[in-house]
Amino acid sequence: MTRRRELEQHRRTLGEIREIMNSMKTLAYIESRKLGRFLDAQCAVVAHIENMAADFLGFYPATLPQTEQATPVILLLGSERGFCGDFNDALLRRLESYLQENPVNTPQLILCGNKLGNRLEGDPRVVACVDGANVVEEAGNTLALIINTLAGLQEKEGPVSLVVLYHDYDREQVVTAEVLPPFEQYRDTAPQFPYPPVLTLPPAAFLAGLIDHYLFAALHQIMYVSLMAESLQRVEHLNGAVQHLDEQSANLLHRSNALRQEEIIEEIEVILLSASSFDESPPKHT
Repeated sequence: MTRRRELEQHRRTLGEIREIMNSMKTLAYIESRKLGRFLDAQCAVVAHIENMAADFLGFYPATLPQTEQATPVILLLGSERGFCGDFNDALLRRLESYLQENPVNTPQLILCGNKLGNRLEGDPRVVACVDGANVVEEAGNTLALIINTLAGLQEKEGPVSLVVLYHDYDREQVVTAEVLPPFEQYRDTAPQFPYPPVLTLPPAAFLAGLIDHYLFAALHQIMYVSLMAESLQRVEHLNGAVQHLDEQSANLLHRSNALRQEEIIEEIEVILLSASSFDESPPKHT
């Protein structure tokens, strides 16, 4: 009886854990659907800015600053929470392969997400670790921390180049994006229209403002893509955990039922033995 009660208690505990994980999976799924709407709009903004830059630089290529020696900065977009499999480990593996393919003397690392930060605690290459976003509404705060960190590095080190390592849910892998310096692919772009764009600012001032808008929009897009990948991976990871708990619960139920059958058999045997003992007892004489 005691063993069966222990199994039943264990099964109830697994059931409670299963309900919590299933709720977390549902929330992650809802977050991925919400991110889909944000991401569509942000991709359109980034594409519009890139088209504008291509049009502008087709007529004013000299305004694009010449590439100079810059301090290399690598931003890694990890997770703030767990239950997303090897999300952060895959980033670290890609970081090492990227540094082997693009050797630099002193890479400066900015980590986004406390779970990722814990993996590289004490690493001298890390110059900052900022809190990651749990939901899409927190992306703006995280982005402000990243930009402030970049601004501080620029004041200290001078010009910086920025490469972002993040999960792309569409390609199902960790990818790299060169964000700074921007618009290098349009340096030798031919004019797309017969007349230059009408500007209300000097070309250099216009380009400086456009770069600021692009940096903000591109980092937003990349962060949304990373959050989407994290949410989808969390759904997959929690779904596997829920299925495993269901299998464990079913196994415990089977073992509990087997023990209950043994208890019933033992009870029947006791009853039969008692009845047999009663039938074999000698009759009393009066």
